[in-house]
Amino acid sequence: MSAPTIGVFALQGDVREHLRVLTGLGAHAVPVRRPGELDQVDGLVLPGGESTTMAKLAVSFELMEPLQKRVAQGMPAFGSCAGMILLAEHIEGGTVGQPTIGGLDVVVRRNAFGRQVDSFEADLDFVGVAGEPVHAVFIRAPWVESTGAEVDVLARVEGGPADGRVVAVRGGDGGQLLATSFHPELTGDPRVHELFLKIVRERS
Repeated sequence: MSAPTIGVFALQGDVREHLRVLTGLGAHAVPVRRPGELDQVDGLVLPGGESTTMAKLAVSFELMEPLQKRVAQGMPAFGSCAGMILLAEHIEGGTVGQPTIGGLDVVVRRNAFGRQVDSFEADLDFVGVAGEPVHAVFIRAPWVESTGAEVDVLARVEGGPADGRVVAVRGGDGGQLLATSFHPELTGDPRVHELFLKIVRERS
């Protein structure tokens, strides 16, 4: 197929960083702020940021329902950090009534690793990513408390007080949804984004 058009939710969060990585991989990467822009993309990245703010802005810009509809219809989506929370069906530690896009049958604990001062980095064995371990940057990150039957665990933290915690998953109807607790857009390693582009091409 020709270069896929990948949108990046652009109302808040690490928008430029994801656009830069995707463009470097040959995708046509575009910011998405309006429903009409969402209609034009083959897949969508939901970046790190502040999940409650992102959800409120999506509602204000009349983007939440179109997002929910496109994901329910099978559009591939990749959520990093706050984006993982937005894709989750269930949130622990969120604000009361916090809306999500949903589609990913997981329970995600918001700010599970603690405050900003508890941010850390780790090397992860990541299913579907060949080569050396993935270097992961965690910033006020969530983790996955539990997964549904159709969700595959791709990476866990090894060692330390969070040993065994799930920090990367793939699910949805056909495996089109990818989510990480960490920020692959910040490390200079494009392999997680390459995996997402592979998912987009498979769905196309």
